[in-house]
Amino acid sequence: MLSVVAGLGLLVAAACGDGGGGTADDAGRAETTGPAAERAEGTTTTSAEPTTTTTAVPPTPPLTRPDWLGTRVLPPGGPHPTPPELDPRRLPTVDVLPPPEDGAFHATIEPVPPEVAARSTWQPGCPVALEDLRYVTVTFWGFDDRPHTGEMLVHRDAAEPLTRVFRRLFELRFPIEDMRVTSVEELNAPNTGDANATAAFVCRPTRGSSRWSEHAYGLAVDVNPFQNPYVKDGDVTPGLATSYTDRSDVRPGMIVPGAGVVEAFAEIGWGWGGAWDDPKDHMHFSAAGR
Repeated sequence: MLSVVAGLGLLVAAACGDGGGGTADDAGRAETTGPAAERAEGTTTTSAEPTTTTTAVPPTPPLTRPDWLGTRVLPPGGPHPTPPELDPRRLPTVDVLPPPEDGAFHATIEPVPPEVAARSTWQPGCPVALEDLRYVTVTFWGFDDRPHTGEMLVHRDAAEPLTRVFRRLFELRFPIEDMRVTSVEELNAPNTGDANATAAFVCRPTRGSSRWSEHAYGLAVDVNPFQNPYVKDGDVTPGLATSYTDRSDVRPGMIVPGAGVVEAFAEIGWGWGGAWDDPKDHMHFSAAGR
């Protein structure tokens, strides 16, 4: 019934200036006088110019998104191997909102605009009223080392604390591939096993249960699901993220204790699914710790 699909940004370069001043030729043209100028005619003086060997460093190729991403439905069963293009997974962010012009962290909190509600999974049967949700935008670092603007729907009680969490993640330069409001189309899309959207509110039940998920109240956030999969009884979600079940091989975007992400959520009292015994939900943080 459920699936969150995602997509996704670009590469950044830095340049440096040069200083002023005279040239080496200016120094070499200074006139010599005195005894040194009275050398015997026919005497030849030579000096060896120092040589410098420079090894060319090939440019880093731009991040690219596989053409097949989000299009190949997984067959039943598993586990499914992680494609080499996604191990490690470092994909560009496709901006759905303008990135910050100054490159700094920014956050906004407002009631959910009607056009945002219309493209979300909220409906009257959800366990939270629309007026109890907030539309939040925050700045995040992409895998392209550039700042981007993400969006979430969260419970109004969680809005301000979560902006503090994502400010901390921005300070840590923790990379996030994509962050946007989940749509009904994404929720009901076929399972391609390569979703990677960081999201909060999704009107859905808990996996394998009829009970409402904490996401359905806007009180849970999943961060980089592909790098931080859900694992239960050998089953992995997303299905192609099997390589990331090895938590000892730490790659960019993974959530591990001591690196700052778990601690940032703990500071606002949220628990981490990666600390559970069974299942292991490495992507998941929630106010209730479940």
